[in-house]
Amino acid sequence: IGAKGASTKYSAKVMNISAVPHLCYLRQTMHYQTEERGHPNSTEYRIYFKNSEGKYISPFHDIPLKVETDQDNDTPAKKPKKNDSEVLFNMVVEVPRWSNAKMEIATKEPLNPIKQDIKKGKLRYVANIFPHKGYIWNYGALPQTWENPNHIDKETKCCGDNDPIDVCDIGTEVCFPGQVIQVKILGILAMIDEGEMDWKVIAINAKDPDAKNLNNIEDVFNRRPGHLEATVDWFRKYKVPDGKPENHFGFNGQFQDKDFAVDIIKSTHEHWRALVQKQMNNGGIECKNISCCESPFKCSADEAKAVVQSAPAFGAAHPVSPEGK
Repeated sequence: IGAKGASTKYSAKVMNISAVPHLCYLRQTMHYQTEERGHPNSTEYRIYFKNSEGKYISPFHDIPLKVETDQDNDTPAKKPKKNDSEVLFNMVVEVPRWSNAKMEIATKEPLNPIKQDIKKGKLRYVANIFPHKGYIWNYGALPQTWENPNHIDKETKCCGDNDPIDVCDIGTEVCFPGQVIQVKILGILAMIDEGEMDWKVIAINAKDPDAKNLNNIEDVFNRRPGHLEATVDWFRKYKVPDGKPENHFGFNGQFQDKDFAVDIIKSTHEHWRALVQKQMNNGGIECKNISCCESPFKCSADEAKAVVQSAPAFGAAHPVSPEGK
């Protein structure tokens, strides 16, 4: 580990964001590693990503949307190829369940590290919505997706929020910021946030013991009574303590099924593809990447490394605000 940064393995002792040892990430997600820069619990703190070759990457643009399989690599397979509703998707975890720090992919910074959102010059924490503590699922995003602010949804008549599509992992494991997990898609909720379309995909970690029993949104209603109802209630109210109005929902707040969710995900993937190929206005999104062949924003590994090295060196964690405890 260089003096300028800290790997996930080293920094687990000083991070307050998650109690999960970072070493488990290196065991369970061998394709990706993270490197922290700056002081945890500060405005300069960032989590950068590396691939299996040790090259710095963008979690937004360089991590594939779908989990690659032997079939994808032209390896003969005995089973027929899966359709889109059966494949697994990569999820980049931003916020661990039961935590309050609003961690997010920095869409407007080179290489899109994870950072804590800032409101009015201060680190942002979501309030506890009774009777819950912080976020009630592992919360994150699907890479290589983009909710296009220039696209009007035909059902809700709202434009996208200019972010990757959000995901709620309802698995039992409490993840940590920067963890990349493989998830099964179960359904989707059409949230409207201050007039913008803000889809919330419902998924479960494929390694969860209950994953084999959850294959669609109805299974969640049947096997996890109250969980989806709590999800709607949480999203409706979580900004109210900050003085904002309740959020609204399309489809009268009803969850849509897995096939509908996959169609929405495919649409946001196509919008992302146009974004990184510079076929439309990027809305301020930083598209630097190392792997998108047809992208004019593709950079070299050395250029990506320079981005990370220009960030502040990793240091001791700052005290956590009372709002984050």
